[in-house]
Amino acid sequence: MNKLSSEIREHILRISNYSKIGHIPASFSVIEIMIAIYQTINHDPKKPNLKKRDYFILSKGHASLGLYCTLALFKYFNIKNVYSFGKSGSSFGGHPDRKKIPGVEISAGSLGHGIGIAVGIAMSAKIRKEKRKVIVLIGDGEANEGTVWESILVAINLNLNNLIIIFDNNKSQKRCLQIENPKKHFKGFGCEVLEVDGHNINEIKKSLKQKNKGVKVIIANTIKGKGCISIEKNIYEWHRRSPNSEELKNLLKELNEKTI
Repeated sequence: MNKLSSEIREHILRISNYSKIGHIPASFSVIEIMIAIYQTINHDPKKPNLKKRDYFILSKGHASLGLYCTLALFKYFNIKNVYSFGKSGSSFGGHPDRKKIPGVEISAGSLGHGIGIAVGIAMSAKIRKEKRKVIVLIGDGEANEGTVWESILVAINLNLNNLIIIFDNNKSQKRCLQIENPKKHFKGFGCEVLEVDGHNINEIKKSLKQKNKGVKVIIANTIKGKGCISIEKNIYEWHRRSPNSEELKNLLKELNEKTI
């Protein structure tokens, strides 16, 4: 794990400990994906509303703490601001709000909505003949929602070759309705499908830079809770809980052991 990935995870742990809330495992599984995205897309932290910017949409909004810390370390705002996470009057809530936080493109809430918004933005950009990418990150559990597949049908019908869907394949639904062989499903809908190690930044960047032939889906194989073995082995226990002081100390030790 590189230093940036580790630094983001450390802030997530500390903020969760301080706030007493936060979806740590869900955030940890997508850190390298978001780093790769912000190292690839056209964006400007000093001008979050840059007209020619590419769009990144986090549809699995419960991973908000991961997004906030990533945006902070890409200089959209000071990381100290994120330590107000979940507090009364804070802009940094359990789900991101586009009207309150620079760099956040949509206000996430119920799962399955982000991909529909991404399709609409991609369609608008294509009509306007704007050369910009629209990237949406969805979760494997979220893909149980019918709106995900309805949105893909629309995207395929419109041949939105400016749309990239990243599927966080962290097996979060293995106790209920896990989508087995997602590659087969997405190909069946007519998508161009790539599969990558979701914790390999260079591999993800390469897949993002590859020119779309049509609607592109990147299946990112990830580990929920990646970075701390205690969380990786107990993802359900850690689903929505925060570490106490002793647990924080142990988790930071585990994280440091994996940092290069």
